[in-house]
Amino acid sequence: MDASKLLGLLAGTLAHLDADMPLASRLCRACVEIVGAQSGALTVTTPSGERMVVSTSGGVSEQIEDLQEVLGEGPGQLALDEARVVVTRIDGDTASTFPVFSQMVSSVSGPATVYAVPMRVGQRVVGVLSLYVTTDGLARDLEDLQFLADAVGTSLLGDLESLDWSDRARIHQATGMVTAQLKIPPPDALAVLRAHAFARSSTLQDVADEVLARRMAFTHDDITVDENERTEDS
Repeated sequence: MDASKLLGLLAGTLAHLDADMPLASRLCRACVEIVGAQSGALTVTTPSGERMVVSTSGGVSEQIEDLQEVLGEGPGQLALDEARVVVTRIDGDTASTFPVFSQMVSSVSGPATVYAVPMRVGQRVVGVLSLYVTTDGLARDLEDLQFLADAVGTSLLGDLESLDWSDRARIHQATGMVTAQLKIPPPDALAVLRAHAFARSSTLQDVADEVLARRMAFTHDDITVDENERTEDS
């Protein structure tokens, strides 16, 4: 579709959404509607490498994004790392590019296709537009998806300061605590948190909150976890 028509379609779709919704939520829902997906998500990143999901449109998108966060892999992460569109069929196939991710997502959503599109502003990738499709395909081609993603990225770039980064801050704080407890580099500490979230079928944020509340402490004893549920009397 012609770029001006796509922008008009985006503007018209946004106009019909609740103006009180955050901009990221309206943009996410508009993209899902325009391309005929079942759900979607927007992830943004900063020059320092901070990455955060700023909106999901419902459906299984939030669960899928949580899985990518815990596993540290998935189509969204690959699209961000390589600045290219990544299309992945989710059907539990162990031969998939992301076998663990594919198996876990298929148990949540059933067969689906994930389109992860980098949002580019100039030469910089500012995030990823992820779309989840359970039907035969999308109403727009990949060129239209890329144009929409870039338009959304440009819109969000001026809105970054208004986004709530508190969840990411808590994960950083928890990573710092694990770094101090185990005396390991921050990337390794984050990997420990992710592994524990995976083992508990939990989210990375939930595990971080447990660490910050001091209900969970990591030791060097075979890198085991000592969970001390504290009571008000302790």
